Amino acid sequence: MTQDTKTAEAFADSWNNLPAGSVYTEEQFREWFAPITWEDVQGKSVLELGCGNGSLLVHMAGWKPSRLVGVDLGSSIVSARKNMEDSGYDGYDVVQADLTAFASEGFDLTYSIGVLHHLKEPGKGFQAVVANTKSGGRFHCWVYAREGNGLVIRLVDPLRKIVSRLPWWFTKYFVATPLVIPYFFYAKLLRLLRNFSLAKAAPMYEYSIWIAQRGFLFFRHVAFDQLVTPQTVYLDRQTVQLWLAHPRVKPDSTYLIFRNGNSWKFGGRIA
Repeated sequence: MTQDTKTAEAFADSWNNLPAGSVYTEEQFREWFAPITWEDVQGKSVLELGCGNGSLLVHMAGWKPSRLVGVDLGSSIVSARKNMEDSGYDGYDVVQADLTAFASEGFDLTYSIGVLHHLKEPGKGFQAVVANTKSGGRFHCWVYAREGNGLVIRLVDPLRKIVSRLPWWFTKYFVATPLVIPYFFYAKLLRLLRNFSLAKAAPMYEYSIWIAQRGFLFFRHVAFDQLVTPQTVYLDRQTVQLWLAHPRVKPDSTYLIFRNGNSWKFGGRIA
């Protein structure tokens, strides 16, 4: 069992114990993928590396790709297949495989959202994103940033290294649940005060304003995801820029967006 296998199964414990359907809203999905829109997807082949329970696949299917494939190392593929069956979209496949070793003839769009930073070798995961995108195709990724996550790195990450060894149900209900309650009220308060200039100086302001649009169960889901994984890396701008300098990536096609003050969205085209 590799470190990535342990991580994948830890997340499967999270994904396989959620209600059916996507945990994300359509608005969240669109914002995560911007600048990519449905016009870039319709009629194209699409690959997701690290699909979890298919929460993003379900929304991506609504953009009507010609083919949609999800890859995940963990047993969350069971939930992913069920969610895709329920979506009514027929042109999909969900594959259980190590994304860093997955090989294909190439897709028009390859994406990986919230996965690369949990790999033992994140750079190897990015190499797989590039390798599975055909010439002229696009790729899109999202990762945790080192910038803007100082509090998480200092306070949450040390706790994660301990509780990730505990049974998932204990971590979810007896660690993540009570710990996220104060942050839930903090974020909601910041959103109420967002028109006041002083509020903008508060820690994790941008992220808190974003997540405060959701209910408590989503807060707990995010907290549990932070705590359940054995492996998390926070990636700085320089690392992502080095990735984007890959020889197969067209230099004039790349973008790097600092999202919610604590993460990076980035992508480009393959030459």
